[in-house]
Amino acid sequence: MTDKKTTHFGYEQVAVEEKAGRVADVFHSVAAKYDVMNDLMSAGVHRLWKRFTIELSGVRPGNKVLDIAGGTGDLSYKFSKLVGADGLVVLADINDSMLKVGRDRLLDRGVAGNLVVSQADAQYLPYEDNTFDCITIAFGLRNVTDKDLALRSMLRVLKPGGRLLVLEFSKPQSSVLEKVYDAYSFKVLPLIGKAITQDADSYRYLAESIRMHPDQQTLKDMMTDAGFAETKFYNMTGGIVALHKGVKP
Repeated sequence: MTDKKTTHFGYEQVAVEEKAGRVADVFHSVAAKYDVMNDLMSAGVHRLWKRFTIELSGVRPGNKVLDIAGGTGDLSYKFSKLVGADGLVVLADINDSMLKVGRDRLLDRGVAGNLVVSQADAQYLPYEDNTFDCITIAFGLRNVTDKDLALRSMLRVLKPGGRLLVLEFSKPQSSVLEKVYDAYSFKVLPLIGKAITQDADSYRYLAESIRMHPDQQTLKDMMTDAGFAETKFYNMTGGIVALHKGVKP
């Protein structure tokens, strides 16, 4: 546990007001090669995790979707196809470097008209109450300083009956898998990061941030405490990743 004045940045304790800037520096550093690294780190499996998220979202034509920590726009691109001309997708990220990469990538893919880009902090979402039919946050919640505050902010901007989907690294369900995963994360991953982005430290932080993130049941309980109903989670790849779902009553 941390006190009110400090929080964790990976395994390091930092002042609460410093964390957002430290996280921002990480993503400024890796933004240009973010997609390449995702494919290398997960051997492409991250695409299957995101596909399951899309399928579980229940997004339909005309819906409004908020893609928090949307980064380079993988989910936003798929949602823009689902909501159609009468719907809206908001690609939101706190990091302007990631947003620029995502915006340019989506424009290159011909997405326009039903998608807007918004720089936003998940803890203080700048949208009106009861706006969105679905909110997703993929591999972003672990970087948020106050996760409880962020979950309540998401609940506020969802419409009643709206869905929150949190896709995040989690706790492997097998002790053998956990040992293999730890060895990969702390020995191999920083080397890949250094080779591709010339930045081993950022990927060391990412590995540490995963270990500091709440496990499956803890995050489910946090969502319930924040006011979500019908909370559940789905383990993928042996629990290395979990998808949490909650509904606004």
